Amino acid sequence: MELIDTPANSCPPGANIVGLRTRDGVELRAALWRPEGPPRGAIALIQGRAEFIEKYFETIGELLERGFVVATFDWRGQGLSQRLLRNRAKGHLRRSTDFRRDLDAFIRQVLTPDCPKPWFALAHSMGAAALLDYCAAHDGDELFERIVGLAPMIDLHGFAGSATARRLAAGFHALGLSRLYVPGGRNRFPYHKPFADNVLTTDKGRFARAAGLLGLAPALGVGDPTIGWVYAAYHLMHRLTSQREVERIHTPILFFAAGDERLVSTPAVECFAKRLKTADCLVLRGARHEILMERAEIRSEFWAAFDAFIPGERILHEAAQAAS
Repeated sequence: MELIDTPANSCPPGANIVGLRTRDGVELRAALWRPEGPPRGAIALIQGRAEFIEKYFETIGELLERGFVVATFDWRGQGLSQRLLRNRAKGHLRRSTDFRRDLDAFIRQVLTPDCPKPWFALAHSMGAAALLDYCAAHDGDELFERIVGLAPMIDLHGFAGSATARRLAAGFHALGLSRLYVPGGRNRFPYHKPFADNVLTTDKGRFARAAGLLGLAPALGVGDPTIGWVYAAYHLMHRLTSQREVERIHTPILFFAAGDERLVSTPAVECFAKRLKTADCLVLRGARHEILMERAEIRSEFWAAFDAFIPGERILHEAAQAAS
């Protein structure tokens, strides 16, 4: 459950590590940081597939500097949370609704007792889709005042987003092959590919930092997804984009999509934002999938829009009143 600190990727001071247990008995690793001075609220940092807390140390530090309490966790099957298969390298999921179980544990056991309101969410890729699905499932229960979604997994890019890929996943799943890697998949971490071949970021330094961290702590890594993970992801995306689900999402949302996206579908993100009554979408030119791991100029664009969208002024005003 510890956090892994390295010279090239130092942990922000003051981390509180929390062990969570979901309603179906899965153990998760979570962490919480508090800023100096009165907090402006709390940010729930929701990771994407194959990610882990340590990867976001830089972002956590930037959020702390902005005066927010920051809470995050590793999803089941990745990071140092409980893995679901004997082969730890397989990125697996049993059912799409398991995301809801993990979020429920995080909200009940970390946000509710330890994080001041207002609550905001900063969610990436798979995590953004899972969070939106959770919000829709709790129709009318406004947990977060505002949500920022980074390259949300509304649909997949290229062949992976096709009807043929969906039919293949359903067929393999029906044959009981859910625990196998997707065709061509193997035990390889996304950051163990050559930089020139990567689809995640155009920033060599941040790519090298993540690759170095996984080299020192391979237990954090997850390889390619299983058929079961892909099958569950298709179910999640289908449910999320249904008209019934869309009508249940009321929270103000700002999506960021990547202009050089090769994993999820940027057009699908833009279309989904238009369908929501309270959402907007900004496409960052030149960015790849992991916007927070991108070059400084792209990250600056992101933070400027983030700061305009999530001010958290209400709690600052209340704190000033209490002190006077």
